[in-house]
Amino acid sequence: MRSRDGRFDGVFFFAVETTGIYCRPSCPAVTPKRRNVRFFATAAAAQGSGFRACRRCRPDAVPGSAEWNVRADVVGRAMRLIADGVVDREGVAGLATRLGYSARQVQRQLTAELGAGPVALARAQRAHTARVLLQTTDLPITEIAFASGFASVRQFNDTIREVYAATPTEVRAAAPRDRSAPRDRSGHRTAPGTGIPLRLAHRGPYQAAAVFDQLAREAVPGVEEVTGTPGARTYRRTLRLPYGTALAAVRERTRAPRTGTGTRPGGWLDARLHLTDLRDLTTAVQRLRRLFDLDADPYAVDERLGADPRLAPLVAARPGLRSPGAVDPLEPAVRALTGTRGAQELVRRYGKVLDAPHGGLTHVFPEPAVLAEAEPSGPLGALAAALADGTVRLDAGADRHDAEEALLALPGMDPATVATLRVRALGDPDVAPPGADVPDSWRPWRSYAVQHLRVAGEPIP
Repeated sequence: MRSRDGRFDGVFFFAVETTGIYCRPSCPAVTPKRRNVRFFATAAAAQGSGFRACRRCRPDAVPGSAEWNVRADVVGRAMRLIADGVVDREGVAGLATRLGYSARQVQRQLTAELGAGPVALARAQRAHTARVLLQTTDLPITEIAFASGFASVRQFNDTIREVYAATPTEVRAAAPRDRSAPRDRSGHRTAPGTGIPLRLAHRGPYQAAAVFDQLAREAVPGVEEVTGTPGARTYRRTLRLPYGTALAAVRERTRAPRTGTGTRPGGWLDARLHLTDLRDLTTAVQRLRRLFDLDADPYAVDERLGADPRLAPLVAARPGLRSPGAVDPLEPAVRALTGTRGAQELVRRYGKVLDAPHGGLTHVFPEPAVLAEAEPSGPLGALAAALADGTVRLDAGADRHDAEEALLALPGMDPATVATLRVRALGDPDVAPPGADVPDSWRPWRSYAVQHLRVAGEPIP
């Protein structure tokens, strides 16, 4: 905190008792006296203790803790599900059911370790979503309240005042004016038709070129496309979300922006979302973050892998290399079983057609139930049926070992395909290809080690 180390933004938060404000570790404000500082594992815990978010460092906008991607226990799984919006859609009871625990057990474990229960964690996330909508659109405040997941306008107003020490109108007025945003004759931004602009934050270096190269190779036409030239590309895709659909565009960023101190502790990818239902904003953002692996801790990964003689030159050449995930677990599964051309044909035949095409985007990837009914036989039909009826779960909070066993029980599923799905669909950072002679010293980052070898064109041992 004293050194304003951006590597720890999102890993923990600190609050100053004399000011009533909580911050990220890299906050540029004057360092407070140690006796006045309290530390918290989550922003929700700081808010629950009566502290409000710093307007200077915006601690609610930091990348998520990489710990939740690594951990496979109930707390890690719960945090991934809460980020995906499960508490807002299904309540604490729904979260507990997905985890296989009682609501009381989930509440007790989260509170004991993080200082905040599932409701408080979801509330902090709703407040951040509300701030994004207030400061990037001119939507009516009442509409923003419900789009952010709040049950009432009063609850929305009280939360915004408590978290940001300002009314919703004051939060909106404090937003920097985006002169490039399209506006109507009255000077208002023409949202939501122009989409919601976002900055998807990440910590540390980010090898955007490698990620965009991979997404371009794997893109399923009609659902995904990568346009532009290297260094200035845009990845565009359709999304199937709980309440509707969306169009997402993410721009390649080759270098992280400089901070005032001249260091580069992190940066962001510029994105824009067009949602048919604004209640899907939080879920859409989190799924893009998983796709681009934005919550990773590149410092921890590079430190461990860079100590290996074989990987050291690869890590030095590509610091911050990411291991992309997926926005929909069905997509990498279908690609693994049918290839990209087969997936394209399934999209053409069974995908939901957009009301109007947007460039090369014409469809939304088909739902598992649709594929199960249309292709009832063979490995694809078995997988789609298992996903549709819940026999196999590949959502953000799925137990990775249980998912692997369930997948291997399906016809046509071999260990190599299942390993691919653990990396792409489940975001497991520690997967080695079956039969590969991968040293234990690469744990818990074997997925990243394999990614380094693949990007460099080197054989996997």
